[in-house]
Amino acid sequence: MANKKSNNRNQRKPGMKSKRQLGIFNNVFFYIFLVFTLYMLLVSFSQFSASSKEVPISEVITNIREEKVQDIVVSDNDIEVLLKDGTKIVAKKESAISFDEVLKNNNLDASKIAGELRVEHRLSFEQILTPLIMFGFPILILFLIFRQMKTSSGDIFSFGRSRARVFSHGQSRITFNDVAGIEEAKREMMEIVDFLKYPQKYRKLGARIPKGVLLVGPSGVGKTLLAKAIAGEANVPFFSAAGSEFMEMLVGVGSSRVRDLFRMARESQPSLIFIDEVDAIGRQRGMGIGGGHDEREQTLNQILIEMDGFDTRTDVIVLAATNRPDMLDPALIRPGRFDRKITIPLPDIKEREEIIKIHMRGKPFTDDLKLERIAKKTVGFSGADIENMLNEAAILAARAGKEFISQTDVDEAALKVTLGSERKTLQSEEERKMTAYHEAGHALVSAYVKDMDPVFRVSIVARGGSLGHTSFPPERDRYNETKTRLMSVISTMLGGRSAEEIVFGELTVGAADDIDKATKIARRMVTEFGMSSLGPISFNGKEANPWVAREIGEAHSISDDVASKIDTEVEKIINECHSQALEILRVNRDKLDKISSLLLEKETIYEDEFKSIINPQE
Repeated sequence: MANKKSNNRNQRKPGMKSKRQLGIFNNVFFYIFLVFTLYMLLVSFSQFSASSKEVPISEVITNIREEKVQDIVVSDNDIEVLLKDGTKIVAKKESAISFDEVLKNNNLDASKIAGELRVEHRLSFEQILTPLIMFGFPILILFLIFRQMKTSSGDIFSFGRSRARVFSHGQSRITFNDVAGIEEAKREMMEIVDFLKYPQKYRKLGARIPKGVLLVGPSGVGKTLLAKAIAGEANVPFFSAAGSEFMEMLVGVGSSRVRDLFRMARESQPSLIFIDEVDAIGRQRGMGIGGGHDEREQTLNQILIEMDGFDTRTDVIVLAATNRPDMLDPALIRPGRFDRKITIPLPDIKEREEIIKIHMRGKPFTDDLKLERIAKKTVGFSGADIENMLNEAAILAARAGKEFISQTDVDEAALKVTLGSERKTLQSEEERKMTAYHEAGHALVSAYVKDMDPVFRVSIVARGGSLGHTSFPPERDRYNETKTRLMSVISTMLGGRSAEEIVFGELTVGAADDIDKATKIARRMVTEFGMSSLGPISFNGKEANPWVAREIGEAHSISDDVASKIDTEVEKIINECHSQALEILRVNRDKLDKISSLLLEKETIYEDEFKSIINPQE
């Protein structure tokens, strides 16, 4: 029963409290508007009625003297007169004297009135509504607010409750069959599943199952999906929360939510807690302006205490995911807390094929679709990237009115995901010519340097923020890089700028992104990879770069002289690669002109056409 209550409570829609508070003010303003409108209508009506029949008091005196009056009713200062011919008139007297005194002052007698003279005491609408508004309406507002607060009293004091989403038994239907690739990670996770199903098997041999498992990997590789698959395989309650959900402006809310989350997990054991983006609350303590007393550190301290509070008989396992493991506090990843760290890398070619097959479910594809080709052209794609690519392919096919998704749609979707959509840019012929030579320079240099992947596509069609692009899809997954290949990559990046210098004798801003990327690679070669004359010495990239902010009180660990030598080595690498690109393009100027002319004619050329220019004998 406690589990069901916590489930209902934590599935409450975010923002409901603010809507309820808004409802309080909506009700109050509605009643204010209603009463004010009613008051104004009644006052206007009474004024309209009075003004439509009112006559001077002298006319009433004349009618009495001429004995034309049948009845008179006096109410406060109002005098209602019914004449013998049936006409009704109204007059007003002074409030200081009575109607008898009015008759006496005018030498009149009440006997001249044919009917009766009656005095009544009436209450006007203003006399009724004025005290009602002054005293009753504030009481009504207080009553409405009190009633609304009473019905929502649970929300007023619910800041400290966990916002975790709860999936009870059978609700998490995702299993390892829905997770493609990462076989090594799934094998390690099977131990967790086995413990949640059969804990006594391990306790009998004195084994202690890890209290926490840290999933580390780039964004989109399936860390959250893997956590849900564990809960689905073990068929246990699954508590899912993001690191940022523990944080609140109120002091102590984060630690209170942590206590509530772990309490619910203990009540539902065996169970699984998953904290996504744990670096939001688990980063190293003492790094913030607030010292050791800010809200984030108090929340982290509570997590450490709760994980230490697990005994060997508690069947609760905590999973956490992050793509910034270097920022986590050492106390969080020590043995006894997050005992295991499972690294989930980007999928290789075989794993990408499996992921593609999973995301192809429910989508109609043509028979000529080549999964191996798609897997080769998506090196560096995560599972989320592949899903997005196939979704874009389906959108492109639907937009074209097709019934099936073709290979062309998938290729275009892959290009759209990486570079952006095509855009029509009005360029002059001179600008198109510069773009063509720029892209031809990239492609031609890549064909004559070592260890570069072959050119797949060269285009001067604008995409995203670029006026053209040259694609070099890797032929295989690379897990290591050599100095030769890195130098070749830099030379290829500088090929566009080099072509502009040779052909036009002019420099453009189009090479800005190429120069930035080339400089970053060269700096990493010097400061991290030890690929310079400075030797195999690591200079931390943050410390070597004076433009990167350091922590408060942190000093440089390198001298100004060494920083100057690093800059010199970076400059040497860039200049060497630039000279190599210039030499290749000067020697092959005729091929550069042919590629550029073909680009100006067709806008996009592919691998076969490019090879026919580079090696015409083949």
